[in-house]
Amino acid sequence: MRMVIVFNHPYKGSYCNALLEAVSNGLKKGNHQVDLIHLDRDGFNPAMSAADLKAFVEHNVVDPKVMDYQERLKKADHLIFIFPIWWDIMPACTKGFIDRVLSPGLAYDHHPRGFGLIPLLKNLNSVTLITTMNKPKIMYSLLIGNLIKKVMIKSVFKTMGYKNLKWISYNMVKSVSQEKRVKWLTEIENRFSKFN
Repeated sequence: MRMVIVFNHPYKGSYCNALLEAVSNGLKKGNHQVDLIHLDRDGFNPAMSAADLKAFVEHNVVDPKVMDYQERLKKADHLIFIFPIWWDIMPACTKGFIDRVLSPGLAYDHHPRGFGLIPLLKNLNSVTLITTMNKPKIMYSLLIGNLIKKVMIKSVFKTMGYKNLKWISYNMVKSVSQEKRVKWLTEIENRFSKFN
């Protein structure tokens, strides 16, 4: 299977980077093709310009980087996002990727009857979100309201009509033991080595 990973973390020493390495290793062990879109390293601009918005409305693309990302997404069997949760939501580059890359004409179209959306990425069978945060899961869920689930799972991918959506959340990353962090990495590598 062709796996496209959309990665967003600027710091090489982050736990997100360790997760990226573990996921990539697992996928390679499972004989999957890995295509990494590294938003920070690519210098991806998350801001929607006036030209971008005009192109968005016309189902067109003006930014060569966005065009490249879209061509790669067309070949994806599975899409994986890896990013930290900052201030209870995704970083700017991940949000910009959703705004600028997952556009109508590529990721979805409006239903001919005028209500709802239909998915257009025909190869895309499933989407996995992998996130890190320093809040306890119960606090994020009850006090904050599970914003990642609401925004990325329900508002973005479910609305577009995609199915098989999973969210893997690593909580309290800074305060758990090194043994726990290593255990998580081993588990996620094994999980993706068996992915089918």
